[in-house]
Amino acid sequence: MIRVAFPTSAAAIPRSISTAVSENIPKNQEEDVRKVWRNADAVCFDVDSTVCQDEGIDELAAYLGVGEAVANVTRTAMNGNARFRDALAARLQVMKPNNEQLEQFVNITKPKLTIGIRELVSRLHARGTHVYLVSGGFRRLILPVAELLGIEKSRIYANEILFDKQGNYHGFDTSELTSDSGSKDVGKPAVIALLKKKFHYKTVVMVGDGATDAEAAPPADAFIGFGGNVIREGVKARAKWYVTDFDVLRKDLEHDDSSDDE
Repeated sequence: MIRVAFPTSAAAIPRSISTAVSENIPKNQEEDVRKVWRNADAVCFDVDSTVCQDEGIDELAAYLGVGEAVANVTRTAMNGNARFRDALAARLQVMKPNNEQLEQFVNITKPKLTIGIRELVSRLHARGTHVYLVSGGFRRLILPVAELLGIEKSRIYANEILFDKQGNYHGFDTSELTSDSGSKDVGKPAVIALLKKKFHYKTVVMVGDGATDAEAAPPADAFIGFGGNVIREGVKARAKWYVTDFDVLRKDLEHDDSSDDE
């Protein structure tokens, strides 16, 4: 079942307006994104509510018995337009997972992959396209996801929870690019800029369900909005191409661009 997430901040786009904007995006803009998608050197996927059906931090909070408390903190942070890093710190402060708890959670929890993502990633790999997981979530929770999808550990960009010598919670690594958002110098835009500079990719595509994914383009050459698990109206309005099924992306890779020029 697809969830519809309505805006919770004053800056968010009202549903009536965002729906109209999404429906009025010119078809040629969507086709431009499709062409970039079919010729991408690298594709970056968000993880929570995109590659996976759920939100990792919410699942971990529930496991720790503080699910509702963390949800309240998240709600308060969003309503106050808090920066991503501050909201993340506030949620972790409520959770305070120790290393043993984190490892136990990972060991008993099987990633809930979104339908079609295995086949899509496999197809991209077969084409020689480099696939990355870029998330504001936690690397330890994403490692099993990457393993299931055959994605190298080095192609994960996510946050790192820190522990002291006794294994107690000791904050998170603020030097990680994904530990903040809101400008081109941090978050997913900064990750993609780094990838382009480091590996000389000509074309990089970002796929995701959230606002932090949408803000990645530019420097990403295209953003594809994904609503297969939750539809965020503001994101849908910004996306030039919005899909709710990964099979749509996989099948589009079979399109022959040369036929368009005939």
